[in-house]
Amino acid sequence: MIDVAVVGATGYTGVELLRILIQHPEVEIKVVTSRAEAGEAVSAVFPNLRQHLQLDFTEPDIASLSACDLVFFATPNGTAMTMVPELMEKGVKVIDLSADFRIRDAELWSHWYGMEHACKDLLRDAVYGLPEVNREKIKKAQLVANPGCYPTSVQLGFIPLLKNRLVDPGSLIADVKSGVSGAGRKADMGTLLCEVSENFKAYAIKGHRHHPEIVQGLNEHSSEAVNLTFMPHLVPMIRGIQASLYASLLKNDIDVQALYEDFYRNEPFVDVLEAGLSPETRAVNGSNMCHLAVTQPADSNKIVILAAEDNLVKGAAGQAVQNMNLMYDFKETSGLNIVSILP
Repeated sequence: MIDVAVVGATGYTGVELLRILIQHPEVEIKVVTSRAEAGEAVSAVFPNLRQHLQLDFTEPDIASLSACDLVFFATPNGTAMTMVPELMEKGVKVIDLSADFRIRDAELWSHWYGMEHACKDLLRDAVYGLPEVNREKIKKAQLVANPGCYPTSVQLGFIPLLKNRLVDPGSLIADVKSGVSGAGRKADMGTLLCEVSENFKAYAIKGHRHHPEIVQGLNEHSSEAVNLTFMPHLVPMIRGIQASLYASLLKNDIDVQALYEDFYRNEPFVDVLEAGLSPETRAVNGSNMCHLAVTQPADSNKIVILAAEDNLVKGAAGQAVQNMNLMYDFKETSGLNIVSILP
């Protein structure tokens, strides 16, 4: 049994993390922080947690956080990096769900996130928390950078092809759609009901901050530098990500279906669908699963990979718990055997 804290728990990712941790047999939630809601009962802000969590929000405080074994940061970008060094000095393990430690190049990080990095020396020490490719490193890590929601789906889709040198890494395309919860729990004109309902649009068309994170991850599995066209879209649903990924095959005599089935055969949270099926966001709603499908259009050297995940679970809180399980040698699926909600 370990004691954990969740810093910045008033966002969608934070409450999803609490929902999952409450059900975990090896975890006791000791501290839940929020500067804005300090003193309020967590269940008063999130009624779904009534009778499940009897804690009040508190101000984030190094003393109380360092009394825990593990601290999750579900905070805005730029917050975790101001507290993580001191926590690590005290022997605390950290999983950061923000982007503070995902990109190893400090200048590149600053370019995309618009601020100076507060602890550049830790960028190389942080382990990127994509379990399907970094499992052994995660087990030994003190600091895990939890991947972004878009990067999770895109990397899981492309990595088998790049690792086996089956596609041209210089012409990858990721056409990805996300539910509105991916924008966070905040007042914003662009995410108001009347703005997103009955609407569908691309955004960040000049460049999205998840792009360098995706390219960094894909480059680790590619024999040549990756060139990726990444175009995110906002769709009128609350949660879910659907990625349509395109690449040019270098070989045409490969059974790509078998390749993906073999690559992910022992992965508990990646499900390669049978040939002819297409992943649906509702089929992974609330779960830690990523559904994948592959297809090759007739008379074409193109390969299409389809991926669906819940952006708040496999794309955030669920993956964070999966990483925690690896860090503490718990069963990897512990607390995460969550059946998707239909309809």
